[in-house]
Amino acid sequence: MRHLMLAFAGVAFTASGVAAGEVTVFAAASLTDALDSVAVAWTKQTGHSAVLSFAGSSVLAKQIRQLAPADIFISASAEWMDELEASGSLREGTRRDLLGNRLVLVAHGNAAPVTIDASLDLVAMLGGGRLSMAMVDSVPAGIYGKQALSRLGLWESVAPMVAQSDNVRAALAFVARNEAPLGIVYATDAAVQDDVTVIGSFPADSHDPITYPAAITAQSDSDLAQGFLDYLSSQPARAIWREFGFVVPQ
Repeated sequence: MRHLMLAFAGVAFTASGVAAGEVTVFAAASLTDALDSVAVAWTKQTGHSAVLSFAGSSVLAKQIRQLAPADIFISASAEWMDELEASGSLREGTRRDLLGNRLVLVAHGNAAPVTIDASLDLVAMLGGGRLSMAMVDSVPAGIYGKQALSRLGLWESVAPMVAQSDNVRAALAFVARNEAPLGIVYATDAAVQDDVTVIGSFPADSHDPITYPAAITAQSDSDLAQGFLDYLSSQPARAIWREFGFVVPQ
């Protein structure tokens, strides 16, 4: 799990003279670069700081169920947020759909584009190598990837060749290091990683919609949580999300 603290030494104050505070955010690994930038912009505007913890949505959701000190959770999966909501782990009325994404097939280095449909011969393309994916039964990117391959009729043949990782960024890193010739990741992850090429996009109807819901946790006692959650949908934040390739609801 990666941690980023955007804080001030000693006792800091905002421009209005109010003591600066901090909010703790648990977020899906695929949000790393974009949310880092959003948090920096929020700090510049408010003087407050954000502590960001990134990991697979499943890992973070389980930690929140165990009362980890998170104020806000941003998941790459509606299902994990559903579980937290059903268990009473979210502050009522704070959940919102924040972003969307696309699922892509990436290759190491420069590679020719392909059309992703039922005729794609992934086994031949792998040439005996592995298909890098996030955990297909628990991590959202892996779940969406398995859905897409299954609906296209490709999963059964390629399943024995899948190498699974704890989160989508780890799956992408295997391809970037040429430890796997191909991988299935989010378009936003591929956009910020050198040494990989997007060779195709999965049809939108081959998997469930990729949605990032956000909410305040039930255990949060931060006075800043609502303000930061609202900022995630502000015009400055929306511009940053778009810059990193996320789909922003109108």
